[in-house]
Amino acid sequence: MEFRTGQGYDVHRIGEGLKMWLCGINIPGEKGFIAHSDGDVAIHALCDALLGALALGDIGHLFPDNDPRYKGIDSKLLLKEVYGRILAAGWELVNADITIALQAPKLAPHITEMRSCLADVMEVSSDRVSVKATTTEHLGFVGREEGCAVWAVVSIRNQE
Repeated sequence: MEFRTGQGYDVHRIGEGLKMWLCGINIPGEKGFIAHSDGDVAIHALCDALLGALALGDIGHLFPDNDPRYKGIDSKLLLKEVYGRILAAGWELVNADITIALQAPKLAPHITEMRSCLADVMEVSSDRVSVKATTTEHLGFVGREEGCAVWAVVSIRNQE
């Protein structure tokens, strides 16, 4: 059995009057992500990690932000497509570990739902998906509430 590891990173700016989608769920509030799609920065980082594990490019290559087909798209659909490519190549998720850096709002009340949502999209057990949240103690663009940064690491194994 062979194993692979991939890592992904994404950032989105925060703006007033927009919805904030993270790990497939809407986080209540007055601010959200400025993006071509729904702006789910966590799913985007996860997609890049999955693609990276098999050297399949990146999310921007597969779903360009200048393509009108992806304007406002639900990022869960992008994750479903990406994970479908992983499965089609004969691989499956061992685990995913996602870290979200966001000053506000607090994400702790949403972590369980986030994990479940991602697991449901990929049709895996939620114990294979970890989601953690942190602040930057008011430092940098995250601390000033100008944006959100997400890191994702995945391990996959072949299904032979």
